[in-house]
This record gives sequence, C-alpha cells and structure tokens, in this order.
Amino acid sequence: MPNSNSFDAVVIGAGAAGMMCASVAGSRARRVLLIDHYRKLGEKIRISGGGRCNFTNIHCRAEHFISQNRHFCRSALARYGPRDFIALVERYGIRYHEKTLGQLFCDASATQIIAMLKSECDRGQVQWRMPCVVREVRSADGKFVIATDQGSFESRSVVIASGGLTVPKIGASAFGYRIAEQFGLRVVAPRPALVPLTFGPALLAPFAELAGISVDCRVACNAGEFRDHLLFTHRGLSGPAILQISSYWSPGDVLDIDLMPERDAEAWLLAEHASRQRLDNLLATLWPKRLAQAWCAVHDCARPINELSVQKLRAIAAGLHHWRVQPSGTLGYNKAEVTLGGIDTRELSSKTMEATRVPALYFIGEVVDVTGHLGGFNFQWAWASGHAAGEAV
Repeated sequence: MPNSNSFDAVVIGAGAAGMMCASVAGSRARRVLLIDHYRKLGEKIRISGGGRCNFTNIHCRAEHFISQNRHFCRSALARYGPRDFIALVERYGIRYHEKTLGQLFCDASATQIIAMLKSECDRGQVQWRMPCVVREVRSADGKFVIATDQGSFESRSVVIASGGLTVPKIGASAFGYRIAEQFGLRVVAPRPALVPLTFGPALLAPFAELAGISVDCRVACNAGEFRDHLLFTHRGLSGPAILQISSYWSPGDVLDIDLMPERDAEAWLLAEHASRQRLDNLLATLWPKRLAQAWCAVHDCARPINELSVQKLRAIAAGLHHWRVQPSGTLGYNKAEVTLGGIDTRELSSKTMEATRVPALYFIGEVVDVTGHLGGFNFQWAWASGHAAGEAV
C-alpha cells in the first residue's frame, strides 16, 4: 500500500459484526482499519443477555429471521453457523451454558466475548481508530476515501457495520442508512423490534395495577405466533412473548392472546357450572389473584359461577383463548433490542454482503434488513454476515 493511511478494507462500526468482519479479513493478510465513533468497545455486546451475552442459538435457522427476502440469510448462516462460533468460544476457554430453547450464554460475563473478538482482531493486525467520527465516505478513482475527525483514509473496500437505531444512548445512529442512500441503495424503513408494547389510556386503566405480573400465553399477530410468558407493565405489555410478537406488529394491528394455552377453557368452566365459587377465585387457581380479579372486573363476571349462564361461560372461555388487544404503540428505540428493516437485501449479494450496484461497498449486521427472533439469533446473524464480508473484502 502506498502510505500508512491506505488500507485494503475499512470497517465502520466496531460492534459484533464489525469486529468479526475485521478479524476475518485480517486473518487473510488484508490491511484492515476498524473505526467506531463510540468511546467504549462492544457496549451493546456488554449489556446483552443481562450482562452475559446470549451469543448464539444452537437451533438457528432461516425461519428465525424476518426480512422482505426471507431466503437472503440462508447462505451466510450455512457457511458460518452456531457451531462455528461455539468452536471459537471454546478455543478461548469461555465457559457457557444453555438457558432455554437453545439459547447460549456466557457463564461469567459478556466482556469475555468482547475480549475474544478484540484478541482475534489483534491476531489479524487490525488497526483501530476509536473514538473516531466519520464525516464522509466517497468513491474516487476506484477507491473509497473516508474522511474522519482524525484525518482521511483510503481503502479498496468499505464495510458498513454501524448497526441500527436501538439504544441511542450507547451510540446508535442512522449512519448506515445515510451511506446507503448516498450511494443510491434502497432502505426498508426501520422501526423498533423486540420491544415492549404500550396501551392507550382506556385499555391501560384496568390493568395498570398489574405491573410485574407474568403469565404463560400464546400470542399471534399477522404471520407471527409465539408461546412464552407475557409481563404486565405500567405502560402495557412486555415479556418474551410480547417482545417476539412486536416484530410482526404494526400500528393498528390487533394481538390475539391465548391466556390458557394448555387448557380447554370452555370445558373447564362448564364443568364448574354448578359451583358457588366465584369465577375470579377459580381463575386465581391458575393465575395470580390480582390478574384474576382484574380480568373478571373488566368482563363483568366477578360473581359465583352458578349465577353465570352457559352462554356467558362460553363467551368468557372464548375471551380467555382470544384476548384481542390493540396496542397503542411501542416503547421505542430506547427499549428495543433490535431494529427491524434496514438496507434492502435486494441490493446485496447474499454470499458476500457486497452491494451489487456499488462494487467494494459492503453492509453487515443489524444495518441490513435481516432481523432475528429473540434468543441469540441476531448475534448469530452478526457473526455470519461479518464472516461472509470478511472472507470477501
């Protein structure tokens, strides 16, 4: 290379995908510069999984991802899957455990994953500029020029790994979308995903006092359906089931929630038709008492079961299996775990992550329109897409 400010690849964004890409490219003897504008390395990794980083899911498949092209992620995931990343983790002696449904967490701390990725970058002799603000990326004479607050750099290729809009307090920005639009690439409108949902005042009023109560449920909306727990909050609903379904929900949509997913509510209630027990007390044998009381108050059935008609009991049972709720919104990017949408996958090679209309410009990780379900899938996409680009630059 002609001078110290010239590189084979400049990776912008030192998160999960960016560090993976830089380390892989460096291991191929590419001269790599990794730039990030935030002062702390891998902060989103550090806070993930309650500080233990849900770094992959052993059941990872393309069906666990949302995209306007649901097949796009298959190539990268097939070439770098969970077992590949687990092998890296084990090589560094990081102890881990499976929590539920194939989710793998560090036994100790997420900082072990950050240190591992940093060490891999060091092995590949990756150079760093951090914190360093990128002011402009332009193409000139078959190369890219990256202007920053620490000077300008030239590179044969540029990889955008700047993430989405989630958790702006730790540096999230729309940088990647702006670069895509600058080069004429389409962007699927981003929005918060894996995020708690809010209720309007009328719906919130009878349930606001239930904050902290969790129940098992099945929730469906559009093409999504999940079985897990929901959590009542001071603003609406959260918990794993709600975070999952939020990725399929759009303003105006109605959630269909089954609050008794393992029981035939109608048969159960009709079997108690002669009982003098109050319905809220019967429901309290399955639910927290406050939830049972609130539910019966809302549905005008807080009285002895033998005073309720068969028709009323059937209607109550239907409501238990199909509680239809229309959220008013979400808690936004501050509380979201990922960003839905991003660089349109029709603009990218599924094998290399290179922009098909802008040679040597790559997009990886959360900035791309590939969004995983809850449970380690988004980290696996970061590893897979970063590895794909690292092998290509």
